[in-house]
Amino acid sequence: MSVSGRLAELGIDLPEVVPPVAAYIPAKVHGDLVYTSGQLPMVDGALPAVGKVGDGAGLVPAADANALARRSALNAIAAAAAAVGGVDRLTGVLKVTGFVASVPEFTGQPGVINGASEVLGEIFGDAGRHARSAVGVPVLPLDSPVEVEVVFTHA
Repeated sequence: MSVSGRLAELGIDLPEVVPPVAAYIPAKVHGDLVYTSGQLPMVDGALPAVGKVGDGAGLVPAADANALARRSALNAIAAAAAAVGGVDRLTGVLKVTGFVASVPEFTGQPGVINGASEVLGEIFGDAGRHARSAVGVPVLPLDSPVEVEVVFTHA
């Protein structure tokens, strides 16, 4: 099944490509690879949540951050698809790097970034299985709780 067919089957509409917030491009093609810049979980030009991931008042719960990582992955697909001329030219996922702005005692970064990994698996099937890093950091651009980079293959 094509990627666009799978997206339709899952009821997922890809977002518009998020415009860069600094001096970079959303995705870069090199050979049969597409590297995305770090993708924030932007929705209609804004972050749906800001702050650090952790447990407690004023923090972003891990379950919410997981959903934000999922959105970041969808933004990465949109950026990569725009770079190669359409989502159906994307053939798989090689690597995901996920960053989680979290309080020092939070150690659930892998569970947060599962939001990105799982949606990529849902969309690409076996071709969506990938190597991955999930890293805790003190702060991300615009005070985003998560940021995701993806390396795709394309035809």
